[in-house]
Amino acid sequence: MATTDRQATTLALAHALSAAERGLAVIPLSRTKLPALRSPHRAETDPGPGPTTRCRGECGRFGHGVHDASTDPTRIRELFAAAPRATGYGIACGLPPHHLIGVDLDMKTTDDSSTALRELALRHLFTIPATVVVLTPSGGRHLWLSGPPDIVVPNSASRLAPGIDIRGAGGYLVGPGSRTDHGTYTAAPGTAHLAPAACPPALLRLLLPPPRAHHPTPPPAGGHGQGHGHGQRQGHGLVQFVLAAHEGQRNTRLFWAACRAYEEGIGPALVGPLMEAALNTGLSEREARATIASAARMTGHHP
Repeated sequence: MATTDRQATTLALAHALSAAERGLAVIPLSRTKLPALRSPHRAETDPGPGPTTRCRGECGRFGHGVHDASTDPTRIRELFAAAPRATGYGIACGLPPHHLIGVDLDMKTTDDSSTALRELALRHLFTIPATVVVLTPSGGRHLWLSGPPDIVVPNSASRLAPGIDIRGAGGYLVGPGSRTDHGTYTAAPGTAHLAPAACPPALLRLLLPPPRAHHPTPPPAGGHGQGHGHGQRQGHGLVQFVLAAHEGQRNTRLFWAACRAYEEGIGPALVGPLMEAALNTGLSEREARATIASAARMTGHHP
């Protein structure tokens, strides 16, 4: 049994190093698909619930889950040496150069998640491009997509539709070649050597936090100038949406608002107000311009 475990760990390390060569940051996983290294802070608890520390690896020790992820072969070997029972590896999402987004289609639910994704694609007019697909032991699929560098996609479970989970920043995907209690993860035929395809803009917007409801001023009686007034009200709402951003969501809100503006045909006119709003939230001019330009490109417009 010990020999089998060592062989599984050696194989997992080989797969992890191969993934790292493609720019994918990895961590060792146990047979349960959880990080194989225990937290060095597990005993640091206070009288209340939860740990006293929020260390993400600053202490220099291993055991911080996805925050241990690396593309450095030396560090990866050290991680696996410290996790002799690892039988798989996880791939961190949201990190450069791919800014990976994982679409997890779970087949354990009563609903067909593949059908749900197709319905979403038809309703929101997007197509899933050819990309890496990983087959799970339970019959599910992981689709690998690449996101913009300046956008944080959050993790979610069944928010898009039942059985569709999203792995974003702070999450990880089980890498192909990993062995678990339920079987082995494998790359779908013909997809192993593909690069993660760019996430379709319409799907990306579904993955981002929705804006808060706004209450624009009612249109003037008689409807005169209603089209122009609607554009002004919508633009005002998008600017207010950006102004309400807290640290950690400023780029995401700006990107979402800029995408909506370009889709509604008011993008060019709203660049200035959106820039000003973004600067007021604390973004640098360089960050704000890059985010708006990214939204323009993603919606098929010239920035």
